[in-house]
Amino acid sequence: MEDKDWALREEADWLFRRMVRKFVKERDKISVEGITLPGMLILNSIQREGEQRLGELAEQLDFTSGAVTALCDKLEAGGYAVRKRSATDRRAIALEITDRGRELIGRSSGISACMIEVLFSGHTQEELKHQIAWSRRVLERLDGFAETVLQYAGDAIPDEPPNGTPDESLEESLDGRTPDGTPDETTASRQAASDPRQDASAVRAPDPAPTAANRKKHFISY
Repeated sequence: MEDKDWALREEADWLFRRMVRKFVKERDKISVEGITLPGMLILNSIQREGEQRLGELAEQLDFTSGAVTALCDKLEAGGYAVRKRSATDRRAIALEITDRGRELIGRSSGISACMIEVLFSGHTQEELKHQIAWSRRVLERLDGFAETVLQYAGDAIPDEPPNGTPDESLEESLDGRTPDGTPDETTASRQAASDPRQDASAVRAPDPAPTAANRKKHFISY
């Protein structure tokens, strides 16, 4: 990959994460009569769909179960919603909107349109279409994102040898070099002794260090 391609990807990554963090920070400053926007999303959902189990709300709104529980506690304490046994599964607890909750939704019905106007007004139709297409591609790539990164981390970092004993697989991977990349004379001699066709001068030299221009700043801002 060329340096200019990497620089563009790195800047796109940084801007994407900054945008997400800034949106969440600004969103969490907004509340209507003490109810934050995530709480309003729950009220809107149960008004539109009827009573819903807490697990369904978490999945639908991409919230953790703990976050949904805390939000429902606040909605119930304010009299905007009430917990009850689910009509479809008596073992499950569902959340149902109250008359006070419906009144709150009615008074705040313009907030969603205001947010959309603030964020996306001034963009041309072509720009919005590009943004929608880009957002869909990123959302697709977020499926399995954590698993992929964790797998990479596990593959890239070898397990520490038990009790400080040498790790044979690591020793083999060094291929006659010390961990800092310099030739290991002991290993080279052992290889030469085991293979008459090979002498110490035939041991592969370490790869040259990458130039400053080619060094990649992997996860530097995470």
